[in-house]
Amino acid sequence: MDFNLIQKDGASGARAGILKAPHGDIETPIFMPVGTQGTVKTVSQELLKEHIDAPIILGNTYHLFLRPGVELLEKAGGLHGFMNWDRNILTDSGGYQVYSISDQRKIKEEGVVFKSHIDGSKHLFTPENVIDTQRSIGADIIMAFDECTPYPCEFEYAANSMRMTHRWLDRCFDQMDKTEPKYGKEQSLFPIVQGSVYPELRKQSAEYIASKTADGYAIGGLSVGEPHEDMYAMTDLVCGILPKDKPRYLMGVGTPANILECISLGIDMFDCVMPTRNARNGQLFTKDGIINIKNQRWANDLSAVDEQITPNYSKAYLRHLTISKEYLAGQIASTHNLSFYLWLVREARKHIIEGDFASWKNDMVKRVTTRL
Repeated sequence: MDFNLIQKDGASGARAGILKAPHGDIETPIFMPVGTQGTVKTVSQELLKEHIDAPIILGNTYHLFLRPGVELLEKAGGLHGFMNWDRNILTDSGGYQVYSISDQRKIKEEGVVFKSHIDGSKHLFTPENVIDTQRSIGADIIMAFDECTPYPCEFEYAANSMRMTHRWLDRCFDQMDKTEPKYGKEQSLFPIVQGSVYPELRKQSAEYIASKTADGYAIGGLSVGEPHEDMYAMTDLVCGILPKDKPRYLMGVGTPANILECISLGIDMFDCVMPTRNARNGQLFTKDGIINIKNQRWANDLSAVDEQITPNYSKAYLRHLTISKEYLAGQIASTHNLSFYLWLVREARKHIIEGDFASWKNDMVKRVTTRL
């Protein structure tokens, strides 16, 4: 997996690049739709390819391990074969899901014992078997097993958690070295920087992670409730330490404004459930601002949801579907939001290459945060 930097913005840390991945090139900056259980909610693979044109999506190790299970995925030739997806897949290690079910898990040095949210059965995730599971899923990009600390978090807890995440990372690399890629494609491990919102811990973690030879590097433990200013400060600090010639992935971020600000700090890859989750609740992101399609003001508005991104459906029609609780509403709104997110990062890339990213970004942040 090679990463070629094409252009760096002169007035910020923004970069445009190409990540040459096993299932096709990925132009960066990139937003990756979240397909937790082998599906991007309400959006078909055909729409993802033909309309949204996503070169990479996410799957989740925790959910796919529990259902449909590794055995069936291996029979299908991995998640690519199972879901009929011939582009790239990144899998989260399950660390965030373990964080989110704090009342059903126990963390120890060996790994994490947790109860299934499906049937209450007990399971153990270790750095080793999480790598093995992601190998079997067939992920092009495998994430290291880590602990995502909550916010707020005491310094001592964050420090101990960070050190354990580093020890787990060493075990992840060892397991990658001991095992072979599956399904005829190379698989790359991305380590994850932790450290909560403590600059000294983020610096320690970034330096440790940067000392590892990897195809890319991730920043975790942000967008968990901390103020945006802290997110940006930690991202800026870490980007100043991670290797300049490798992609940087900020996990779980975020709003359109968050993405633009973090591109300007040097982030290349993003994911978030927000475009699809908010779409199912009637919130649309557009280049002119945020629309709550349930509002009465759209009831008789026959103009397109977006002339460029979603020209075939009117706001009045989508509002009608939404308040009528029609399934098609979720599909149209989710497809729109994902298309907008991909449009946004592609526009950012264009302006980085053209040399006017900083001024374009400042104007766009104001527009995308406006409520219509």
